[in-house]
Amino acid sequence: MSKTNKKNSEASPKKRKTSKLKQESDLTEKNQMKDENKTLEPSKISESKDERKQDLYNKLKVVHTTSPSILSSSSGFENYRGIINLCLLLLVLSNFRVALDNILKFGYNNYIWMFIILYRYGVLVDPYIILVFLENPYSWPSATLVILSNVFIQVCFYAERLLSKGNISERFGCCIHVFNICLTILVPIYVVFKFQPLPYFATMTLMWYTSVVLKMVSYASVNWWCREDAIINRLKDVQQSGPVKYPHNLTQKDLYYFMLAPTFCYELNFPQTQKIRKRFLIRRILEAVFLYSLILALVQQWLVPTVKNSMHSYKELDLGRLFERIMKLAIPNHLLWLLAFYAYFHSFLNIVSEVLYFGDRTFYKDWWNAPNVAIFWQNWNIPIHRWAKRHVYEPMLRNKYSKSQASMFVFFLSAFFHEFIVSIPLQMFRPYAFLSMLMQFPLAILTSSMKNPWGNIMMWLSLIIGQPLAIMMYYHDYLVEHSVIKV
Repeated sequence: MSKTNKKNSEASPKKRKTSKLKQESDLTEKNQMKDENKTLEPSKISESKDERKQDLYNKLKVVHTTSPSILSSSSGFENYRGIINLCLLLLVLSNFRVALDNILKFGYNNYIWMFIILYRYGVLVDPYIILVFLENPYSWPSATLVILSNVFIQVCFYAERLLSKGNISERFGCCIHVFNICLTILVPIYVVFKFQPLPYFATMTLMWYTSVVLKMVSYASVNWWCREDAIINRLKDVQQSGPVKYPHNLTQKDLYYFMLAPTFCYELNFPQTQKIRKRFLIRRILEAVFLYSLILALVQQWLVPTVKNSMHSYKELDLGRLFERIMKLAIPNHLLWLLAFYAYFHSFLNIVSEVLYFGDRTFYKDWWNAPNVAIFWQNWNIPIHRWAKRHVYEPMLRNKYSKSQASMFVFFLSAFFHEFIVSIPLQMFRPYAFLSMLMQFPLAILTSSMKNPWGNIMMWLSLIIGQPLAIMMYYHDYLVEHSVIKV
């Protein structure tokens, strides 16, 4: 025991010494850390605090807020580009499927036979149509008519020059304009029936003549208003405030700029852009070329076989089968109509506007959201709507006609020119287009009392169902009229 106690007593001072040294080293480290903390810059300390606060904020930040679903009308979301791309992809795939189905069902021989029939009677246009145009002498009257339209334009111009100088009276000048406009309508009718050009070219030509008629009416009207002292005072801020003033606007350059501009309402000073946007122009040109090719493919692969297969049901008046064919034709026809709308009103008219530095690009509004048929006709073709409102609707109201009478006359004029553009190229008078446009007036009255979405649904139904029926009737009567099929 004594030896053990002696050993412990000898070891304890060593342990105490070791623990004391350890405590001193720990104290030294703490003092060094304190000194290091003291030497830290205040900015680094604040940065570390900010980082901790930001990290804590990220952990505790609010996840949920009061918000509608993105497809709800209250969300304000408007970017549906991805859905549009999906629709275009589905359109291409479905069109390819129909083309493949036609080849497998009818074979290449029948396919070639179909093209021969189409070439022979000019119902469709193929990419080789330029060769057909050059080889077929009966297609040249359309080009001749386009050149001949300059005669009527010049008569309108020189009549205005004489009126501006006071060489002829207003009454006599009005008679010249009326006679000139009547000839502008009657001459192409005579030429088409006399020389029987291809319907496609004849349709394009008559669309141009319709444009010329509307523009000449506006040109003569605005210049007449500028000659009236009272009207000049009222329109000073509108027509006489620009760099061009009446009668200095009566030049060939001004006239043909208006004839080529994408508008039917004449003004002395049109809004103009500063330069041509090359990228924008190239994009629109590529769009127009692509959409024209797609429309051509739709007509050849989808529309024509469906219409052709519907003729038996149409002749036999098999209503059930006929209705099924109308439904089958409705979708491709409506897609074709939508593509044609975009290709013309957006791509083509923007090309023309960009080349001419024309500033007003409001060619259409959101007609797809129209609550009724009346709003649809106001929004889907703005140049025509502006012309009808300026030169027909408002003048009739000023002459004490009612709004219903003025609207009815506007629909009557539209029906006339629809029939003019459709029936004359087909060289047969069928009032289908005329009556369908007149029926839009009571339909507009009916849908104006409907609340959304029913008015909008009726508008879409009139477009989807009405057009296929008219196409089938015109196609059948065209084949009967030209002895392609017998009844």
